[in-house]
Amino acid sequence: MMRVGSSEYLGATRTIKEKIAKMRGVLKVEMIFGRFDIIAEVEAKDLKNLDRITDKLKNLPSVLSTESFICY
Repeated sequence: MMRVGSSEYLGATRTIKEKIAKMRGVLKVEMIFGRFDIIAEVEAKDLKNLDRITDKLKNLPSVLSTESFICY
């Protein structure tokens, strides 16, 4: 789950969604309404790989914060 900055909100969210969709390990990404702006479903073989993916997400321009939920 990600929150996106408010400047050029919808355009920035679409751009970020497109970048996330191209990332390795991303299965699905959608724009959502509510507390978060984007949700991405990712698949990682282990926690180290998951850390790499989440680090890339956190470093995208306009991403203010992220929150992860792990399915086991």
